[in-house]
Amino acid sequence: MPAHLRPAVPARLPAVPPTRRLTGPLALALPALLVSCTADPAAPPTPTAPPPAAAGADAARDELAALAAAAQDRHLVASYTLRGPDGPDRTILVTTAGDGSWRVDVPGGALGGGADVSLAATADGLFQCGLPSAARPEAASCVRVGDTGDALPRRLDPRVHHPFTDWLDVLTDRRSPLSVSPAQPPPGATGTCYSVETTSASINAPLDVGIYCYDADGTPTAVHTASGTLTLAGPPAPGPASVQLAGPVIDGEPLGTAAPEPTTGTL
Repeated sequence: MPAHLRPAVPARLPAVPPTRRLTGPLALALPALLVSCTADPAAPPTPTAPPPAAAGADAARDELAALAAAAQDRHLVASYTLRGPDGPDRTILVTTAGDGSWRVDVPGGALGGGADVSLAATADGLFQCGLPSAARPEAASCVRVGDTGDALPRRLDPRVHHPFTDWLDVLTDRRSPLSVSPAQPPPGATGTCYSVETTSASINAPLDVGIYCYDADGTPTAVHTASGTLTLAGPPAPGPASVQLAGPVIDGEPLGTAAPEPTTGTL
C-alpha cells in the first residue's frame, strides 16, 4: 500500500515510572499532616456558671446584709439573756432610739464581773455609767469616754453592745472581709441564722466570728461568739425617741473590765 494511504500510527508516549511507595517517618507524618489541615478548628470553651457553693454564699451574704439593715432601722427596748463561758446567766437590757442614740445595760460588765455598767451613745458623746451594785453601792453616774462615733477603749469594752451598734455597719457593708453561710440557731434561739467568719488576716477583726440570728423585721434574736451567747428573752417593746443616761455626767475615771488588784494589809 502506498505510504501516503497508510493509517497514521499514534506516537508512543514515554512510559510513566511506577509510583514509589512512601516508607519511614514520612509515611507516618503525612496522614497526620493531612488531618490537621482538613479538621475543623477547635471551638472556644463554653463559659461555665459559678459553682453552686459560691452562689449560695453570695445569697447568704445578701440576706444577712438585708436583715442587718432592717436591724439598723429597728427602735426597740429588749431584754437578752447572756450566757457566758463561766458564771451565771445575766440579763442585758438593750435600747435603740429613733434619733440613733442607744444604751446597753450590762450587769457584771466591769471590775471582773463585780460592777454593773451602762454603755450609751447620744448626740453629746459616748458614755460609760456605773450602776449601783455590791461592788459600787453609790448612785449611778456617767463618764464621757469619747465622741458619739468613737470605739469604746478595749480596757472598758465588755463586748456586749457591738451586735446592736457598730457590728451592724460591718454586716451591711459588702466590702467587709466576711464569709457568710446559713446556720442553725443556738439552743433556745429563734430566727434566721448565719455563720459569719472574717477573711482578713488582721488581728483587728471588724467583728467577732460567730452565729448571728434575726427575725424577719430585723430584730436581733441571738448572737453566739466566743464571749458568750445572747438570746432574746421576750418580745421587744417600741424604742423611745431618745435614750436617757443612767445618771448625771461627772468628772471621773471609767470602770475597767478587769478585776481590781487585790489589796494587802499593812502591819
